[in-house]
Amino acid sequence: MKKVLKNFMSIIILPRFAILFMDMCMILFSIIFIYFLRYYWEAIEPGKINDVLWICVATLVFFNTVFFLIFRTFYGVVRYAAYNDLIRIFYSLSSGYALSYLFLKVVSKINGTFEISEISFFSIYALNMLLMVFSRIFIKRFYQFISNPEHPPINVFVYGTQKSGVGIAQQLNDNARYSYKLKGFISDHKQMIDKTLLGVNVYGNDEKLFDVMNKLEVKTVIVSPHKIESIDDLSKFDKFLEKNIKLLTAPPLSDINGMLTGKLTLRELEIEDLLPRDPIKINMDQIALQIEGKRILVTGAAGSIGSEIVRQVLRFNPSSLVLIDQAETPLHALGLELGASYPKVDLKFFVADVSNEPRIKKLFSEFRPQYVFHAAAYKHVPMMENNVSESIQTNVQGTKIVADLAVKYKVDKFVMISTDKAVNPSNVMGCSKRICEIYIQSLAKYMEKRGTATTQFITTRFGNVLGSNGSVIPLFKEQIRKGGPVTVTHPDICRYFMTIPEACQLVLEAGSMGKGGEIYVFDMGSPVKIVDLAEKMISLSGKKDVKITFTGLRPGEKLYEELLSNEEHTKPTHHEKIMIADVREYEYETVKKEIDELISISYEFDDRKTVKKMKEIVPEFCSSNSPFECMDQPLNETTKKCIVVAEK
Repeated sequence: MKKVLKNFMSIIILPRFAILFMDMCMILFSIIFIYFLRYYWEAIEPGKINDVLWICVATLVFFNTVFFLIFRTFYGVVRYAAYNDLIRIFYSLSSGYALSYLFLKVVSKINGTFEISEISFFSIYALNMLLMVFSRIFIKRFYQFISNPEHPPINVFVYGTQKSGVGIAQQLNDNARYSYKLKGFISDHKQMIDKTLLGVNVYGNDEKLFDVMNKLEVKTVIVSPHKIESIDDLSKFDKFLEKNIKLLTAPPLSDINGMLTGKLTLRELEIEDLLPRDPIKINMDQIALQIEGKRILVTGAAGSIGSEIVRQVLRFNPSSLVLIDQAETPLHALGLELGASYPKVDLKFFVADVSNEPRIKKLFSEFRPQYVFHAAAYKHVPMMENNVSESIQTNVQGTKIVADLAVKYKVDKFVMISTDKAVNPSNVMGCSKRICEIYIQSLAKYMEKRGTATTQFITTRFGNVLGSNGSVIPLFKEQIRKGGPVTVTHPDICRYFMTIPEACQLVLEAGSMGKGGEIYVFDMGSPVKIVDLAEKMISLSGKKDVKITFTGLRPGEKLYEELLSNEEHTKPTHHEKIMIADVREYEYETVKKEIDELISISYEFDDRKTVKKMKEIVPEFCSSNSPFECMDQPLNETTKKCIVVAEK
């Protein structure tokens, strides 16, 4: 029987006119019932009281129906009625009864035989309010009762007692389909501990908490998004992982407000949520001033950073957006995504290689961009150690082509994405990006000295981004999914991390504040040990039997990345997370000559010769764990053998 009712109520949703008719019937019932209680049988006998009854019926039905329409009290699905629906009922009935009372008072003044009892009128109002409110609650509770899952619900605590945490708990209480039963709250605020909230107790995050959780059979904690953003010690979450407590979280508060009860989405807490970093605030008005109504061109648009820059740029209403990438499939996928989300924006997608000068020149000539984000680059360190010429032709030559065209076509602003691996580079990829930085900065200074600077060149330098293509987190997730082992190159290896959206927000902010020639360095927070990252991800997965193995440093890899070289220091900006690197300056004419020669050598596809030239341009380039280490040492019998190995 319960299953039949559940299926019936899942299919049948009352139409609006049926709900409106039901509410009008409640008005009629309230009037008749109260008059019957007050006058008993006289209420249905012909005469004065009968006339008063029907005048009240007509008045109350008319005015309340008007306010039902105004406040849309019958628009919602009753089984999902929420607090806001009940508030609308209160406002609607209060307004309807107030006008009805005034109207009936006017009638009683005109017609001396007409009398209205204030006690009876208020009693009708109170009964009507109770009927309408409790009818919604009853239907909702009845639907939840028949919708209860066959399996017992999972006991949960909610971590966070602010608005977002309470909102999540209310959503769980209001809908049985989640299969979760709220057993308590966790709070870091002393004034909240030992209080009662939504009928359950609030506990502190201490050792006693786990005794309580064991007693209540709680193995799952839902962490409010506000708690993740504001917590000052992320190690508090580590204790849950050590105790095999499953951690879930929900969308940000802005996504919860106004959401129907059945739409709350819970997800497992990701490692990105647990890395120590402060929330980033950007100057939205300044960025909008720079981008709104402008023609924007993005290279490497289908990559992790490029695609996120595109998504964030679209928020500021550019006039048009030209997206360039040589990866056909990711660019096609991005086109489908953006075409559906931004149908009114002029979006152009081109499969093109930034090192193909005639192709890129044609795009600049046709679309005349005002703002360029240059994110196209090869970025994988071990891969570039084995593909030196490709690293030069795409990273260096591609950057030079795009930058020169930016000058030729008078682009307002050119923002290049660089990396912390450009600092004291130990690999080909990092050195190629340092050469790009040198060219961009020397070009900017050269144009400034000549007084012909029409383009502001800005370089942004930051570390690893969480979840980017080929980064450790997607790799670790896949290894954990397969049961391990998780491979870490070295027990002591550390990296700076930032989420892709955070990095791109800072790119936009730096681009808006740059005047030309600056290299902006981002505050990446504290470095994270990769082995700690792996251990946390294994704990979050719940697969405690997954092992970690150490494979040794890869070619070109070093234990610690740097954001500044020994010869550099920073100057602050108005944004606490963005600094200007005070770097050594180069003469443009000399740099141009050296880079042109490097590019020419790269087309000989002689890795040793190409790397030798790179080391001449960037003297601090010292290869690490690479066949090219030999080139950093004076020639002797040992290094000659190394050179033979490198040549092979």
